Amino acid sequence: MALNAFQSLPDEIRTLCADLRIIIEDFADDALLDELGIENPFELTGLYSGVALTEKSFSDPSIEPDTVYLFRRPILEEWIERETVDLSELVAHVLVHEIAHHFGWSDERIMQIDDWTE
Repeated sequence: MALNAFQSLPDEIRTLCADLRIIIEDFADDALLDELGIENPFELTGLYSGVALTEKSFSDPSIEPDTVYLFRRPILEEWIERETVDLSELVAHVLVHEIAHHFGWSDERIMQIDDWTE
């Protein structure tokens, strides 16, 4: 589903994500949850890790690759709780949300365009 969602993005978006890794894991690990101050692992459906394109510098390259993590079990739990959302649409939403962070968008800006709380 994540691959299909990524492949359905416009070419120019996929081009800007050429070096972006997409990793799917069941849950975020305990160290990451602790770092983010999240006690319940079901609260984190996705995460962008890296330096946003708006902050990248050729003179100061990042060591770690830019990565979007999708956490399968929390996504499935949200899908079950929402009842009316298609699973593939939810996966696409989480993926696009994290890619928006790769582009340097804040949660507030993303929410103006796509209010995921509805």
